[in-house]
Amino acid sequence: MADKKYELLERELAADDPWRLDSNPFEQERYTKMLQMSLSKESIRNALEVGCAAGTFTERLAPHCQRLLVIDVMRQAINRARERTKREPHITWIVADIQRFWTAEPFDLIVVAEVLYYLGDIAELRAAIRNLIDMLAPDGCLVFGSARDETCRRWGHPAGAETAIDIFKEELIEVERVPFRADSGDEECLLVLFRNPIKSSGN
Repeated sequence: MADKKYELLERELAADDPWRLDSNPFEQERYTKMLQMSLSKESIRNALEVGCAAGTFTERLAPHCQRLLVIDVMRQAINRARERTKREPHITWIVADIQRFWTAEPFDLIVVAEVLYYLGDIAELRAAIRNLIDMLAPDGCLVFGSARDETCRRWGHPAGAETAIDIFKEELIEVERVPFRADSGDEECLLVLFRNPIKSSGN
């Protein structure tokens, strides 16, 4: 991530309600659907959230997980989200870049929303997605959200939802796709629930 993008994120995180995640009805509706997708499995033993922003979704997800690992490239985001969820002792926090973070313990749920378009190019996007898939347990679920390709390119990013979805589908099964569009028409995203197919021992 370029230095200027770090600087932009730092400025945005300094606001009382970064990106209006708590006050925007569009964001609240999106989080409600993200949580519904996340709870498609009966129990969540070990979950990973990539990119916590100010902890708005973390606060919703945490009560449903036995363990939750949260990573974000911005320490300021981790600090804000940790303060917001301080009554949840089962959350582990790591300042890390998804391109470099990896753990051998598989996750039965991974949530990655409005994060991957910050990567520098398609090669970095593909590597990050490969990394996420490698950490997803067999029959595990991955919830992905992003603004659409056209919007992300207008923002100066290399790609958005459609490009990432195509890469995820090389390995994962798409279970559900939901488009969201704000009443004003200037906010639009896709949410997708993927499942990791169970591979037999002979594969």
